[in-house]
Amino acid sequence: MRHGALLKEIAMRHDDYVRTYAPRQEARATRTGSVMPAAYRPAADGSAPAAATGLDAYRVPQEPYYRALADEVDLYEAAYSVRLPVMLKGPTGCGKTRFVEYMAWKLGKPLITVACNEDMTASDLVGRYLLDANGTRWQDGPLATAARLGAICYLDEVVEARQDTTVAIHPLTDARRILPLEKKGEIIQAHPDFQLVISYNPGYQSLMKDLKQSTKQRFAALDFHYPEHEVEAEIVAHESGVGLDVAKNLVHIAERSRNLKGHGLDEGLSTRMLIYAGSLIAQGVAPLGACQMALVRPITDDPDMRDALDAAVTTYF
Repeated sequence: MRHGALLKEIAMRHDDYVRTYAPRQEARATRTGSVMPAAYRPAADGSAPAAATGLDAYRVPQEPYYRALADEVDLYEAAYSVRLPVMLKGPTGCGKTRFVEYMAWKLGKPLITVACNEDMTASDLVGRYLLDANGTRWQDGPLATAARLGAICYLDEVVEARQDTTVAIHPLTDARRILPLEKKGEIIQAHPDFQLVISYNPGYQSLMKDLKQSTKQRFAALDFHYPEHEVEAEIVAHESGVGLDVAKNLVHIAERSRNLKGHGLDEGLSTRMLIYAGSLIAQGVAPLGACQMALVRPITDDPDMRDALDAAVTTYF
């Protein structure tokens, strides 16, 4: 990366984006108690202000259903108030993504979500030059878009990305709050409203797939787990439309499967899978068939494990 003049180049040259940027300290100084600065609040008539028009596509339009389990909402709000990067850790399907969507809605902030995978490159996150009829043009990646416009950028299952790709987030997760675009010769100074959130499942950690300590220590972290029985049943009933008694039976099956983690199953049945099964039951599918389709068949191909899970299903249905 070229230093000197490049490091001084803070004014953005992209016509489609907001051009006001400030470091974390300036963002703190300009906030007046509201997490949504006045310049970015909806107008009284409900229309979006001019500065926010580029963000409209990323706003969460309706309140997502989220059942708080502890003080995670308050903790996240405190982290956002000082724009701390946040890491969400927990098993698959336990509500991490829903939590981020809920917090983006609650804070009134746009949300840009990236589903990470092993083929994702730094250019996929940051941006690249593209060819069109008029020649070459620069296309910001989702991370650059969020940093420019002041959105929450959520990297889902970040551990799936290559480690050389995740290094690209480092300058945004310390006091610098910058994103160098080396191919373009530009440095984005993160918008005051920008925040980075990542998630991953510690149960899938390995020597080859884990975050570096240099990455982990840049984040505040929240642990997520499957809810207690009664709460999980309430969630399943609300999201799927089945009765509470049916939802409780589904949770019983899930709890049995979670006891098999490490004893034939890599992961137990998730709350998401229970909602899938409940949705089928709510549509008139027989509980046994719904559970086989949505719970047992997706999670394992091992005949013995399928028999064990089928037995759990028949116990409650």
